[in-house]
Amino acid sequence: MENKIITNNRKAFHEYVVSERYEAGMVLTGTEVKAARVGKVNLNDGWVAIDDHGEAFLYDAHIAKYSHGTYANHDETRPRKLLLSRKELAKLATKTEEKGFTIVPLKMYFKGQHIKLEIGVAKGKKAHDKRDSAAAKEAARSIERAMKQRR
Repeated sequence: MENKIITNNRKAFHEYVVSERYEAGMVLTGTEVKAARVGKVNLNDGWVAIDDHGEAFLYDAHIAKYSHGTYANHDETRPRKLLLSRKELAKLATKTEEKGFTIVPLKMYFKGQHIKLEIGVAKGKKAHDKRDSAAAKEAARSIERAMKQRR
C-alpha cells in the first residue's frame, strides 16, 4: 500500500535536527479532509504540545477552508487532536521536558483511507549548524554534478 503525501514540512529539517519520528492519527472534520485531499495544507508554522491531560494537539497548522463548504466550514488554524498510544505519549512528554527538545510536524499523508501525521522529536539548530548543513548539501550537489558529467 502506497502512502500519498499531502504535504511536507521542509522548513522543519532546516530549523531542527530530528531525532525520533512517530506516526499519529488526526481528528479532523469533513471539510478539513476534503481540503487536505485537494492539498490545501501548510505545516510550516505548526507545532505539537501535550496538554495536562496527556493528550497531544497540533497547533498553528493551516488547513485552508474547503471551497465548497457551507456554514459548517472549519476554522483554518484550530488545534487538532492527535491520536497516539499512551506509551508514545509518555515518551514524547518525557522528551519535551528535556531542555531544547520540541515536537514538530514533518509530513501529512494518506495511509489507506486515513490521514496520518508524521511528527518528530527535534532540537533547534544554531546558525552555524544551519550553515554547516547547507555547505554539506552544496558539496553533495557538486559531487553529483561531477559524477553526472563523467558519465
